[in-house]
Amino acid sequence: MPKSLYATMKALPGCREKVRDLLVGLTADVRAEPGCERFVVHTLADDPDFFHVEETYRDEDAFKAHMGTEHGRVFNQAIKTLVEGGGSTVVFLDTVI
Repeated sequence: MPKSLYATMKALPGCREKVRDLLVGLTADVRAEPGCERFVVHTLADDPDFFHVEETYRDEDAFKAHMGTEHGRVFNQAIKTLVEGGGSTVVFLDTVI
């Protein structure tokens, strides 16, 4: 069963471009993971400092592999001083239809 989630983060003042650039780099790495089915980054139309990332992995094992990647660790470390709260907020989803 696929593992779906979204992650949100708000860039601190003056940090939007740094966060965006980190997400662009992360996207290439995550999309190359064998278990990644979807990884799309958005900003809110009325708040470009607020990032919304939609993710789907083939299954729980693919998600666990994703969580153990070096590029994920590097990204999470890099955003600690760039986003509110020092990291992203993750919401897991269950498919209805």
